[in-house]
Amino acid sequence: MVRFLTLGVVVCIVSMSGCGKKDVLEEPTPAIQLQLNWIPDAQHGGFFAAVVDGYFAEEGLDVEIVPGGPGTAAIPKLAMGRCDFAIGNADQVLLAREQGADVVAVFAAMQDSPRCIMVHEKSGMTSLEQLANVTLALGDGKAFAEYLKLKVPLENVRIVSYSGTVAKFLLDEGFAQQGYVFSEPILAAQEGGDPKSLMVSELGFNPYSSLVIANQETVSNDPELVRKFVSAVRKGWQSYLQDPSAANEAIVKLNSEMDANVLAKSAAAIRPLCGDSSSLGAMRAERWELLRTQLVELGLLPVTSKSSAGAFSESFVAIPE
Repeated sequence: MVRFLTLGVVVCIVSMSGCGKKDVLEEPTPAIQLQLNWIPDAQHGGFFAAVVDGYFAEEGLDVEIVPGGPGTAAIPKLAMGRCDFAIGNADQVLLAREQGADVVAVFAAMQDSPRCIMVHEKSGMTSLEQLANVTLALGDGKAFAEYLKLKVPLENVRIVSYSGTVAKFLLDEGFAQQGYVFSEPILAAQEGGDPKSLMVSELGFNPYSSLVIANQETVSNDPELVRKFVSAVRKGWQSYLQDPSAANEAIVKLNSEMDANVLAKSAAAIRPLCGDSSSLGAMRAERWELLRTQLVELGLLPVTSKSSAGAFSESFVAIPE
């Protein structure tokens, strides 16, 4: 019997040939929990593809995908042993490790950060250095926001709290806001807006995103589980980037604010962020160390912060020569 637990919904696929009543009634093994960092959307597409396309099943894994939302603390939950894997970004991993969380990234779905500042096309701005004379909505305490404020003049820019919606953007031509390139700009365009995405990565702040994160204890004591999980996730992302339709159907059922059209556009926006298929999921030490030094520069990590070397593992996705 192969059993998928996805967001509390149990789907059973039972092969009856050569399978007696005792087999069907056996107590199923506990599901492996993957904690999402947000409500299911396209940034999680490859994880859902690993379920719906059967890649977890091929590895003999029973995976429960647990949705996040506002206030979800995915990495702290992982560190406390309340889930087996979690999704997050590289800067969050380094900050969590400094606070004593012994967590390690094992797979990076997005090689380039999807973080952007959304401005109006009619503003004529084509780079973040030109960001001026606007009201800018930013989330409090975000590393990318602190980096932006440090590196960009922001002449005559009034910073306000980010509300989580595009409503104000649609009403005010002098309004700009943070976003993910696969989300807010697509939603704004669908509502008749004229969004232009200015990528924060172009400033040089470019943490790996949609990471699969595990506890070091799991990596050390059960590397075969991690290998199987990463193998399934990698195949799921390769499948999603080629054809996201099946996984998007599953996401639509779980996120009433998304529809198939938006998710298809979101998947298209994510595709170039994931890099070459042959290196999908891989990470490099120099990228992690650069990020650590940037967080030190921002005052978010102390000068004596832990080395980035233990923050990720190269053991589960090989970097092509």
